[in-house]
Amino acid sequence: MRGYCQLARSLFFVLFGDSWPCLRTTTSRHMSTEVEKAQNAGDTSKPTIFSKIINKEIKADIIYEDETCLAFNDIQPQAPVHFLVIPKVQIPMLDSCKDGDEKLLGHMMHVCSKVAKERGLLEGYRVVVNNGKHGCQSVYHLHLHVLGGRQMDWPPG
Repeated sequence: MRGYCQLARSLFFVLFGDSWPCLRTTTSRHMSTEVEKAQNAGDTSKPTIFSKIINKEIKADIIYEDETCLAFNDIQPQAPVHFLVIPKVQIPMLDSCKDGDEKLLGHMMHVCSKVAKERGLLEGYRVVVNNGKHGCQSVYHLHLHVLGGRQMDWPPG
């Protein structure tokens, strides 16, 4: 795949010079849909789908819950194991965290590790936080993606 990308970049350079269009390593329909969602998201005044999951208004495949956070399987998994960890309090994005949120953030990371072990991710996994439009955040309720069950690639996007 890497050789193919280098070849494609070379071809675009020959055809377009320095003004060639952006070449993405991931060009799937799902990626562009997520980018579109992120570009249109951002209204933090309304309850999010995650708030509705916390309040049990919407069903989710919850795999962990305690008094401060919960974890559930992603409905569009991008890896054999893909779950989210969210705080029960509404924090729109990582940049919205305040002094005093350190304990909650640390607890969420600990839950990522704990659930990853329970799910058999003993060879490693990836934790992702999307922050803002350019970070491709489409739901403005802080959440950690945990992906594993296969060899992850680098760079991710």
